[in-house]
Amino acid sequence: MKESRTGSVAGEGLASPPVATVQLPLPLWDAVTTVREGFFALCIATGQQVLAALMEHDRQQLCGPKNVPNPARTAYRAGSATGEVTLGGRRVPVRRLRARRADGGELGLPSFAFATARDPLNARTLEAIAIGVATRKYARSLDPLPTGWRQRSVSKSAVSRRFVALSATRLTAWLAQPLGDCDVRIIVIDGLHFREHVILLALGVDSQGQKHVLALREGSTENATVCRALLTDLRERGLDLDRPVLFVVDGAPALRKAIRAACPRAVLHRCQIHKRRNVLEHLPEAMRPSVRRALEDAYHLGDAALAERRLARLAAGLEATHPGAAHSLREGLADTLTLQRLGVSGALYQTLRSTNMIENLNGLVGHFTRNVRRWRNGGMLVRWIGAAIDDAQGRFRKLRGYRDLAALIRALDRTAMDSRKEVA
Repeated sequence: MKESRTGSVAGEGLASPPVATVQLPLPLWDAVTTVREGFFALCIATGQQVLAALMEHDRQQLCGPKNVPNPARTAYRAGSATGEVTLGGRRVPVRRLRARRADGGELGLPSFAFATARDPLNARTLEAIAIGVATRKYARSLDPLPTGWRQRSVSKSAVSRRFVALSATRLTAWLAQPLGDCDVRIIVIDGLHFREHVILLALGVDSQGQKHVLALREGSTENATVCRALLTDLRERGLDLDRPVLFVVDGAPALRKAIRAACPRAVLHRCQIHKRRNVLEHLPEAMRPSVRRALEDAYHLGDAALAERRLARLAAGLEATHPGAAHSLREGLADTLTLQRLGVSGALYQTLRSTNMIENLNGLVGHFTRNVRRWRNGGMLVRWIGAAIDDAQGRFRKLRGYRDLAALIRALDRTAMDSRKEVA
């Protein structure tokens, strides 16, 4: 079987790809000598000619060869018009070639549709804001266009409107995302404080160790009502909260109350770092190192009963001289030892003993929003935090110690079985 000149096997009907010939005018090479915009100017001029060649190729596919009569043609050339394409984070004007159907109506050219798409512009805007470019400085962050070129969609107001629309759309989609397929067995809840607003965040960990920001709720404080609303939202979106789930929280009583009311089989663990901080704040500087060591020694014991006895003895020793520290230590003491009772140890224990993983997320949110000087309302706050979370989730790593999650899940399931036996 003979091969055709295009390199394909004859009879297969394969055509050679279109070839775009680009002619560079000689004066254009003078632009290369300018330090600031020379190469970029060359790329733009070349790209403009390539786009024109691609549009002409598309038009030829629709209308047939130029200046070749064809009574059966279904479309014809219709000159050109002013259009805009996305280029390097802005919109720039170009001449758009046109084609029309023989019976009337505009025909779109695939090459121009690709070049005019706003997806690259939207992605460039979100990326610029994520790395800290203020909306008023967005235009300065772009490569300068050659002299004489106009650009749009780079002003402070245009960038701000685009970010508002993009962040609102993404936030709406994220908050409505079903959670039925997420095998989440660990949920960490913490609050972000922004003046008179508090944003309650729920970070989940599935059985494979992957982290998922599940939901957020805005309120004035970390009260039980806001937490119940957050947990209700998780249920409505399909997350199974009727089975044993480990909740890691700080010392807020409202959170613990809401979790126990909404999730009867919840297993609560209180952040040991928060507990240690609360106890030490009641003590003078001279006593803090020894009490800190005693707390850490107890929290690193594998035997929960022994750890509880040591902490109770420490509280008794503080009672006479520092009753505030003793009361703080006794309050919720058993909940700080939940992981030991479940048999968690090693890297997984170090990861789950505190709320550090969600506080790291809070730090990323704070860094993302660092350029905002004034929060106009709660809606603006929620949109920005949603955009920050969307940016952060792409960089999440697996939970440290995730290989031991199977043993933790078995321990959680045993607690449910033991509870049913006690009820029976």
